[in-house]
Amino acid sequence: MSDFSSLGLSDWLIQQCKQMGINKPTPVQENCLPAILQGRDCMGCAKTGSGKTAAFVLPVLQKLSEDPYGIFCLVLTPTRELAYQIAEQFRVLGKPLALRDCIIVGGMDMVTQALELSKKPHIVVATPGRLADHIRSSNTFNMKQIRFLILDEADRLLEQGCTDFTKDLEVILSVVPAKRQTLLFSATLTDTLQELKSIAMNKPFFWESKSEVRTVEELDQRYILTPEKVKDAYLVHLIQKFQDEHEDWSIIIFTNTCKNCQILMMMLREFDFPAVSLHSMMKQKQRFANLAKFKSGVFKILIATDVAARGLDIPTVQVVINHNTPGLPKIYIHRVGRTARAGRHGVSLTLVTQYDIHLVQAIEGQIQAKLQEYSVEESEVLKILTQVNVTRRECEIKLESTDFDEKKEINKRKAMILEGKDPDLEQKRREELEKIRNKRKKFKQRIHESIQKKQDAIKRKPQKKKRLLQEEGSSHQSHETGE
Repeated sequence: MSDFSSLGLSDWLIQQCKQMGINKPTPVQENCLPAILQGRDCMGCAKTGSGKTAAFVLPVLQKLSEDPYGIFCLVLTPTRELAYQIAEQFRVLGKPLALRDCIIVGGMDMVTQALELSKKPHIVVATPGRLADHIRSSNTFNMKQIRFLILDEADRLLEQGCTDFTKDLEVILSVVPAKRQTLLFSATLTDTLQELKSIAMNKPFFWESKSEVRTVEELDQRYILTPEKVKDAYLVHLIQKFQDEHEDWSIIIFTNTCKNCQILMMMLREFDFPAVSLHSMMKQKQRFANLAKFKSGVFKILIATDVAARGLDIPTVQVVINHNTPGLPKIYIHRVGRTARAGRHGVSLTLVTQYDIHLVQAIEGQIQAKLQEYSVEESEVLKILTQVNVTRRECEIKLESTDFDEKKEINKRKAMILEGKDPDLEQKRREELEKIRNKRKKFKQRIHESIQKKQDAIKRKPQKKKRLLQEEGSSHQSHETGE
């Protein structure tokens, strides 16, 4: 393995790395650093916890030290928490430069952010939606001179889905110079990134981790088969077990909805577990406060939706529990990547119900590894089942009294209005799309049934012919007997 100096990194940056305990480059750094320093565009794909952030932060800081001016680098990322984490890494590694950075994310005051942008910080780290809002509404800054455009968690930013960044990215790309270095990094190589790789005009440097296994070796990946109705009791039992055996361990529990996240947090607190939650329905300040409390060890349990699944680097996390089996293998990869980071060991546990077997098989196919069963004393779980179910129901009633669902709907409508959309029209559009999807589904089903009938008919033909021949043979035989 190379050292940082042989990769072309300056002595002052090598010194900064040593202060952070980074003595040798990881494979993604070893392969991507020289190409970026040579001025090439770059696409890097490596496992979570493999040092991807430093792979782009270090060369950007080196180039900035040679020619420091205005807004030098723009980093786009899908979540607010990840934006703060990337900015922190720039700040620590770039300390000798008196680096000025600016974080542009939703949930914070736009006027304050606009003032920060007008002061021409060297590094801007942003979520696409909020930065696009500033570009549309302000002329106090420009990005015509940026040298680097970086997309971290690029697959999430470029793929269309429940949070589609396409329109915001179009706005941002219209104001950045065509002559720039573009760097894309991700833990999961998707069809979108593969397509970009094939159509890129200037043949960017591309590096992908050669390991077939998409999760790190230090991660012990387990599953627990549990009926849906007993899942919460298993969760409480597991947390009690880990707390009894390892008092200092930190645990992240991932679940699928904001509401479920809040209920689980309330429920675990009823059992005297030190838990905080993190989901998109929370106010920005509360999200950061909860995350800070978890990082500092004030609270040992974080219950989160997938806003915490990408990029968050909390070295002390020993266990990740999937309260629900993720519907997409790449979500699983990002979730379990919150533990066993930077060479440390960790455990991931996925609660698998009778409806999730096919999801586990898809995950195993993607990560090229088998999940091992985690043994649990079922009798111990059954002892607390009634108490857990009653506690959960009480927490659900408490949450319903706070109009949680209504607030969620109001927040959705507010977000749409800020994006210049009509919430009622959007609702109609969703309903129309659902109708089209259902029609397509029925059409596909009819085609499938028609093909199945034809195949059955083709299968029946030889059998019918065989039966006729048998009947003809027996008829001929009885005729001969009669003679």
